Amino acid sequence: MRQKVEEWMRTGISPRRLALTLALGFAIGCFPVVGVTTALCLIVALLLRLNVPAIQAANYAAMPLQVALIFPFVRLGNWIFASGAQPSSSARAMLHQSPMRLLWASGSMAGEALGAWLIVAIPMVVAMTLVLTSLLRRVPALAAEPGD
Repeated sequence: MRQKVEEWMRTGISPRRLALTLALGFAIGCFPVVGVTTALCLIVALLLRLNVPAIQAANYAAMPLQVALIFPFVRLGNWIFASGAQPSSSARAMLHQSPMRLLWASGSMAGEALGAWLIVAIPMVVAMTLVLTSLLRRVPALAAEPGD
């Protein structure tokens, strides 16, 4: 197993590129919409020519956080975009409304959560990339790779 991991890490990827791959996978793994992160990671990896197994591994590592961060992202989005509705009270009120109004309100909450995630994810990816790059440069299997 260790040989497979070392071989996988030496597949022409620099420490900086691997760090970016892991940071993007982790950030996308915290995306506040359940069920779409695997596809999003695949699309990002293919578009940016990143290591697909590495981005998916980081995505799966972040999955417990994804569920835990949904409501904080909804609340943060509610605060940032100042919609005025309290997520917990509006959720109770939404159950007694028409289906179209429920759909509209839940879409609004999801949009606010996505906005909050985006605001948090961008600096998180930058910071994680910088930290992981310095850590991965110390890995002997990656130290021989040329930097990009």
